Amino acid sequence: MEQANSHARTPTSPRLLPWPTPEGKPCYLVTDDNGGYLSRFADDLEATQLATGTDVLVSARQVLDDPMSPYTEVRYAGIRLAECLTDALRVAESRGMRLPAPKAEGNRG
Repeated sequence: MEQANSHARTPTSPRLLPWPTPEGKPCYLVTDDNGGYLSRFADDLEATQLATGTDVLVSARQVLDDPMSPYTEVRYAGIRLAECLTDALRVAESRGMRLPAPKAEGNRG
């Protein structure tokens, strides 16, 4: 009997998805299936967002390292960096929310 109960699914907290609603508000997924289609899609998009951030950072550094870069290129690099930072912070928040709660520490001594 215990074995059957050990595999019982419990509701999980909502997952912050890596995209906002059309109004710019956070979008959440509530599911007890971590391997569902939408969860996998969100995982793939998070990976793409982080890879894009790496690529944008490389390009932005080239622009910012050149003191002769035109203002429009510097501004564009800044805008793209801000977009990627927004994505990365949302990914970090989402992943942080899914970490298991820390176990209470026992007596220390």
